[in-house]
Amino acid sequence: MKKILIAGSSAKEYALANKLKSYDCEVTVAPGNERIKDIANCVDIREGNVKELLEYVLENGIDLTVASSSEAIKNDISTLFQANEQLIFAPAKNSADAMLSRSACKKLLYRLHIPTPRFGIFEKSSMAIDYLKNAPMPQVIRTDSDEANTGRLVCTTFSDAKTYTEDLFARGEEKVVLEDYVYGHDFTLYVITDGYQALPITSVANYKFAQDGKGGILTSGTGAFTPDYKISAETEKNIMKQVQNILSFLERRGTPYMGIIGADCVLREDGKFSVLDLKPFLADHDAQAVLNLIDENLITLFEACAVGSFADDFETVKISDSSSVSCVISSRFEQKVIEGLDLVESDITFFPLKKNNYLEYETIEGRNLVLTKTAKTLSRARKQLYEDIEQIKFDGKKYRTDICGQVDNF
Repeated sequence: MKKILIAGSSAKEYALANKLKSYDCEVTVAPGNERIKDIANCVDIREGNVKELLEYVLENGIDLTVASSSEAIKNDISTLFQANEQLIFAPAKNSADAMLSRSACKKLLYRLHIPTPRFGIFEKSSMAIDYLKNAPMPQVIRTDSDEANTGRLVCTTFSDAKTYTEDLFARGEEKVVLEDYVYGHDFTLYVITDGYQALPITSVANYKFAQDGKGGILTSGTGAFTPDYKISAETEKNIMKQVQNILSFLERRGTPYMGIIGADCVLREDGKFSVLDLKPFLADHDAQAVLNLIDENLITLFEACAVGSFADDFETVKISDSSSVSCVISSRFEQKVIEGLDLVESDITFFPLKKNNYLEYETIEGRNLVLTKTAKTLSRARKQLYEDIEQIKFDGKKYRTDICGQVDNF
């Protein structure tokens, strides 16, 4: 029986552990969270403590490590493990800079002439404010890091943009990225690569605003559906060309990227696309939805990338003909008992919740759960998903009600 270690503690790690446990393997997650303990072993090692993770792998005979956590990638877990001849599916830090830093991402897209919205990168508040004076509104204002739900705002007026930018620098941000807001359909194309060959996994329609109809604050994701029927084969082909351009550049630079890339894009009103961002793994809000559709053995797939046999072993990534819809459930309050979890038939992935003295799960402020329903059609998956959402009850519950809302027969 193979032993697999996952480095991370959020909803995507829960989804990954849930998928891997269906194989004949032993899954351990470091550090995991209270809910992950119900489906996998957890070891109390922070994902950024890569030396201690290596010691654990060596002492416990781990066959494959999957670093889905940005923190682990930032601390260069891949290079350390490869130097010690340990099999790992994750990019090296120097190949993943554009997936971990928004400014590095924007510079790479610009250098390779990949379509992306007009942007500016600033290290001083005064220069950013000068830029904003002549910038079209709305402006998307982001910090340089990839933190999930902090440091991003869409501002529709100069006054709001100026205030928010000044606040970011006042709290110690070293870089701020300003970007023209692009109207259109938000989606992600996920790609897996060994650093040389890249294959598409699936397209995902993204819902990023906190409230229905693109209202409220901009988040990293409040829901999703896959496959995204709005993305044509031609658009996917063109995005794959740009991803291959990125991989070829990284290879020429001597830093080939091995892992999963999420190309966050927007399908503009003119039918063309712009690349907004690059991600170093599946996102929390859509991980279960994507994993439910993959018909390959993930361990075999990840190992092929890690050992260099990917191009020989895979011509495509097999995807089922089903559809998945996901919705993030958040809470306005902390320490409210969550009821109805046992009534839900949808897949549930969990953020780091805790149990009270009565072994009941209690809310944290912000994102708590992701519900995912997979069915033969998008319309059926959506209907069953929202029926399950109604089963879950706690004070302060909030979620979008329009995920996949315009789908009829898909």
